[in-house]
Amino acid sequence: MERRTSGFTLVELVVTLIILGILAVVAIPRFFDRRDFDARAFLDEVAAALRYAQKAAIAQRRTVCVAFDANSVTLRIRSAPGNGACDTDLTGPAGSTPYTVTAPGSVTFSPTPAGFSFDAEGRPSTGSTIAIGGITTTITVEPETGYVVY
Repeated sequence: MERRTSGFTLVELVVTLIILGILAVVAIPRFFDRRDFDARAFLDEVAAALRYAQKAAIAQRRTVCVAFDANSVTLRIRSAPGNGACDTDLTGPAGSTPYTVTAPGSVTFSPTPAGFSFDAEGRPSTGSTIAIGGITTTITVEPETGYVVY
């Protein structure tokens, strides 16, 4: 007569506990550190703001200026076609004026990039690489097309 048993062997239980221990030491502390998540969220918001600035410049046929502080991005638009400064706050897609993206907590630009503008055809005044402190991914604004990629 065959005796049938069910359950785990001691070796399977020990291996499972070792794997759980490795996860507890390496992976779980990363979930409790919000800085990486905040930095990535800020990176996504800045890239979206830059894309919005380019699209607004094309749609309104005016220059849109992008200004950077240590932890924020603000968009302004030229009130009239032609040459001159960006003298009006750009309204954001949700209706907020000025359209500003502010970093949460201790997230900053690394280092603060120089401001630039998109012309009426969506081309940037200069290509730019924008680094967010705390993560290795950077935002690149292509010099000729204004394409925003990261």
